[in-house]
Amino acid sequence: MSESLRHAEHPRAERPRLVTRPVAQVFAATFTSLSGVFLLMSVVPMYAVAGGAGRTGAGVATGALMLTTVLAELALPRLLTRFGYVPVLAAGLLLLGLPPLVLTASSGMAAITLVSLVRGLGFGVVVVVPNALVAALAPAGRRGEALGVFGITAGLPAVLALPFGVWLAERVGYPPVFIAASVIPLAALATLPGLPRRPAPASAQESFGIVAGLRSPALLRPAAAFAATAMAAGILITFLPTAVPAGGVAAAALFVQAAVTTLTRWWAGRIGDRHGTARLLMPAMAMAAAGIALLCLVPHPAAVFASMLLFGAGFGATQSATLPIMYERVPASGYGTVSALWNVGYDGGMGMGSAAFGLAATHTGYPWAFALTSAVMVLALPLAAGAAGRRPEVSR
Repeated sequence: MSESLRHAEHPRAERPRLVTRPVAQVFAATFTSLSGVFLLMSVVPMYAVAGGAGRTGAGVATGALMLTTVLAELALPRLLTRFGYVPVLAAGLLLLGLPPLVLTASSGMAAITLVSLVRGLGFGVVVVVPNALVAALAPAGRRGEALGVFGITAGLPAVLALPFGVWLAERVGYPPVFIAASVIPLAALATLPGLPRRPAPASAQESFGIVAGLRSPALLRPAAAFAATAMAAGILITFLPTAVPAGGVAAAALFVQAAVTTLTRWWAGRIGDRHGTARLLMPAMAMAAAGIALLCLVPHPAAVFASMLLFGAGFGATQSATLPIMYERVPASGYGTVSALWNVGYDGGMGMGSAAFGLAATHTGYPWAFALTSAVMVLALPLAAGAAGRRPEVSR
């Protein structure tokens, strides 16, 4: 059914309910599972540095996590077609929750890398499956807002768990953080009963898998534009605690960035539903690049917090601009593929950015490495112009 027909069936005055019971369950699963992810997102690189692996080891830890995250995301459309949403999501929660216990016994780089690789598989599942479920379950005419609210649910763990993990590790040590990061995702299994197995079954004629997605410039352009911004997010998570060593500043700055990103994503989703998402993309990416440019002044606290405000707003708006654009360009059977490709851009950008930044910072120091990152983001602005252009047809 076309978007126009669905809009006609649900006039704006009716305002269909945004959060139904299944959507609320998806939000609960997302919040719980991602709390386990973000609790360790900065802590594991810190653990690698404390174990003697240095900045390169910190980048490798995040890069390993994101490598298998991307591989899992590319495989997920086929797995979802075969097994359904709930079994795949349950497996992902187990892959995410069990490995951190290994780190209570070893701080070696081999153990850190292995745990990161396994957790990445689970991470890929818990970002793709809920995203696709929300897109499929959202009421007509309110998808951008539903995805914006989903962004709050997915963003709150970064707001709360990311700085809390850093704070907790600095005060009580690493093992309690690893245990908490194991228990929390496993608790998310309790949210799965009652979720729809396949919310939008598609006929063979409508099938739109990962191969079709990878052949579609209509999807790859916005995903690549988003990846250019997401790489900076991975850099901040991995390196800000060591780039800004003053007590409490890095944790507070990460809190500010995550909070602004989350609120902006919801706001931009509402604006996009009413006025179109495409026009948000270019200014959002430019704002994010300006925020990273300010980090040339690290470790000055005022510059750090101003950077987090600018980057957080740009990053949140970029998320709300790119994802609805991609969902509009596929049939319902392609929602899993869109979620996978978008998250590949997110996590692939974070992983490659962290690994490259670690090498650059080792040779140039943090200020120049942040300047190079901002320059790369500026060079990606033409991608935003192409991604936000006239809606093209995807190859089926």
